[in-house]
Amino acid sequence: MLDQDRVRADTPGCAGQVFLDSAGSSLPPTVVVEEVVAHLRREAEIGGYRAAAERADDLADVKVALAQLLGARADDLALVESATRAWSDFFYAVPLTAGDRILISEVEYASNAIAALQRARTTGATVEVVPSTPTGEIDVEALHRMLDERVRVVSLVHAPTNGGLLNPVREVVELAHGVGALVLLDACQSVGQVRVDVHDLGVDALSATGRKWLRGPRGTGFLYLRPELAQTMEPAALDLHGAQWAERSGYRLAPDASRFEFWECSVAGRLGLGAAARYLLRLGIDEVEAAVSARAEFARTELAALPHVTIRDLGGHRSGIVSFTVAGVDPGEAREALADNKITVTVSGRGSTYVDMTRRGLDGVLRASPHYFNTFDDLERLVAAVAGLAGT
Repeated sequence: MLDQDRVRADTPGCAGQVFLDSAGSSLPPTVVVEEVVAHLRREAEIGGYRAAAERADDLADVKVALAQLLGARADDLALVESATRAWSDFFYAVPLTAGDRILISEVEYASNAIAALQRARTTGATVEVVPSTPTGEIDVEALHRMLDERVRVVSLVHAPTNGGLLNPVREVVELAHGVGALVLLDACQSVGQVRVDVHDLGVDALSATGRKWLRGPRGTGFLYLRPELAQTMEPAALDLHGAQWAERSGYRLAPDASRFEFWECSVAGRLGLGAAARYLLRLGIDEVEAAVSARAEFARTELAALPHVTIRDLGGHRSGIVSFTVAGVDPGEAREALADNKITVTVSGRGSTYVDMTRRGLDGVLRASPHYFNTFDDLERLVAAVAGLAGT
């Protein structure tokens, strides 16, 4: 069981407010902040190159910690600036020609969908949407019917940004691999709040961010690639880190996933990302998952009991995201009213998950995302404030 007093002491941002936006950009623990700030100060003292050289072993350990979290090898990870960058780097490296098919789900995130549509336009491939089940998850039977040898990649969002469901992964992977398709898992909203083991899931690639449930710095993310792919795929863009200029008219790719990295980066950010991963490992992902689930379910139950409040979460297996609407109240106005009461939530609009939100007739939902550092008193304050919005 997590030590609530300890994790709140490690999170000074908890004091004096109810912070419920870990699905957006969470509150980093003090150890992360100190790691980042200390390195920036060291850069100011001796310059960025020398400061980075001093921390070479610690920088290498960032991948070791993330690999332990994911059940992967350090060599199969690339450190990048965001989950979107990680997703796009892999996706744009998948060879596509006219007639190839790209499958996405109804809860596809807008950045992913836009990239897929762009590549379809430039290559002659097609983008097709796999239907959802009545409970919101990707319809595995429908996927089975849609799959054929022309499908090159299946993009699957593990936890959608606009609601609390968790999609099945292993079933999708097994079906896609049956026709030779790759599976790219968007784990932006799952890594850090639920156990994500790439070996058990079997995915070909996974993209994730540091700033959400992992509680790392902004401007950090990472890409996992299945070992064979990490050694054979060629990124759409390279620099002198991902490859070596070995001869006048040729180059050699890095032998592992680092071929997807660029030389320039925020060293302080990466050190902070490593600190966040190690902090989570010390707490234990199973303990974190249980704590997040308990808080999210409490919030759903209490909010659902309020007149004029509708829970918008779907799924049989749910994440820590709690989405809801208040009858007659614009979600943006509700967010600002809650902020006036020192309660931080956010709004997920139609543009972020266009197909799903359009299908359900939603323009926007309020999104609360309690983490393990939140108390149940925090959630009761949220419910009382929402009750006031609803006029109850």
